[in-house]
Amino acid sequence: MLEIAHAMAPAGEGGGGGGFAALLPLILLFVIFYFILIRPQQKRAKEHRRLLESLKKGDKVLTAGGLYGTIVNLEGNEVILQVADKVRVKVNRNYIAGLAKE
Repeated sequence: MLEIAHAMAPAGEGGGGGGFAALLPLILLFVIFYFILIRPQQKRAKEHRRLLESLKKGDKVLTAGGLYGTIVNLEGNEVILQVADKVRVKVNRNYIAGLAKE
C-alpha cells in the first residue's frame, strides 16, 4: 500500500531537459527532410532549367502531355513542335519534359 501512495505522490523537480536538448530531434528531423526531399528536388529543377535553356531547332523532345515532336521554331517562351507530317503544335517551353531517347 505504501508503494502505491509513493507512486501517486507528485514528482519532484526532475531535470526538465534543456531547451536545446528538446529542439535537437526537431532540428535533426529537418536536416534529414532537407537532404532526402528538398535538395534532390532543387537539383532536378536546376537540370530541367538547364535543359530548357539549351533547346534548339531540330531537337527531338517529349512534352509533359506525352507528345513526341521535333522542335521547328523557338519563340520566347513558346516552342513549335512538329509531331507528324504537316502537323505542328505550339507548346509552352516549361511543358517540355525532356529530350526524346532515340
